[in-house]
Amino acid sequence: MEIARAAAGLFVRRGLRATRAEDIAQAAGVAPRTFYRYFATKEEAVAPLYAAGAQRWVEAVRTVPAEASVPRALESAVRHTLTPGPGISAASWEWVRALVRMAVENPSLRKVWAEVCQGSERLLVEVLTDRLRAGPPEAAPTPGADAAAFPDLRLAAAVASAAVRVAVEDWAAGDAPAQGPDGPAERALRNLGALRDFPWGEPMIRRETVS
Repeated sequence: MEIARAAAGLFVRRGLRATRAEDIAQAAGVAPRTFYRYFATKEEAVAPLYAAGAQRWVEAVRTVPAEASVPRALESAVRHTLTPGPGISAASWEWVRALVRMAVENPSLRKVWAEVCQGSERLLVEVLTDRLRAGPPEAAPTPGADAAAFPDLRLAAAVASAAVRVAVEDWAAGDAPAQGPDGPAERALRNLGALRDFPWGEPMIRRETVS
């Protein structure tokens, strides 16, 4: 993660084009060969930071009590992870803004961002499957079944992930503060609210309208 932080700092201060892999290695206090042991390109160096944020949201969905519906679990996770607080300060969100904005604008970073988002989506399928197994027996998937075998779960994960990703990208494209009606959390909640009629994989997933 130290290499990722060093890369992010250089990208934000110098810009992506002006930063070399060797510069990142030096800033992180490692040899260039060590850098290339973990990353094939300088753009890939920030992937752990992107992944940490995405996984934090998905893991927050996992920790919501099992009796909560999927929409409620998603809403709770959004409030917990996309609002400045102990996990990530308002100042840190400005770094998030810069990195996400670069990911949207730069083709090389966009590829890294897209791969991280896809990985997060796959993890969310697993989390939703676990939530179902912890719910009523009639709603649970067949024991031992592969989560990827349920297209409704994959669709639900894709829709939820897109709602959050678009909210973060739209926020990063502007200059609104991280907290407030135009912050990433409120944007994500509005996106999820716009999907109030989405079945969320019924009948496999218990549904409750997001208010």
